[in-house]
Amino acid sequence: MVSAVGLALIVIGYGQARMDGSPVVYDPPTWTRHVTMLLMLPVFVLLIATYVPGRIRKISRHPMLVAVKLWAFAHLLSNGDVASVLLFGGFLVWAVADRISVKRRGDPGTPFSVEIAGKGRGADIFAVVAGLVVYGLFVWQGHDLVIGVPLT
Repeated sequence: MVSAVGLALIVIGYGQARMDGSPVVYDPPTWTRHVTMLLMLPVFVLLIATYVPGRIRKISRHPMLVAVKLWAFAHLLSNGDVASVLLFGGFLVWAVADRISVKRRGDPGTPFSVEIAGKGRGADIFAVVAGLVVYGLFVWQGHDLVIGVPLT
């Protein structure tokens, strides 16, 4: 519950900063929006795979951190205002630092047992299909509804 409230406050604060006219640090070319859309495809798959015991989860070891790094990097490519650089840059720095910390602690990542290995293919198919459906919904109208910024 605390995390959800924190995330809501981040979204509200980011929206207010953009409405107030956040200064521009860099002006990304138009084509970077296409790269962002492409990089976001695996983000949703990885987010779903975080909660599904499959090979995608095993191979990526920490799929949520990989998803956050991709999400943040992709959004830095297409947003150059101060609010965006602080928000997405902050999440990218956090995810990289967390991954380094996890690695130094010797955390092997997601456990992978024989029981999970047998379910891997179905779980991976589910993660990919569900991730693509969520991606499609987000592209269609979800980004505007959840974040308040249309993708057009």
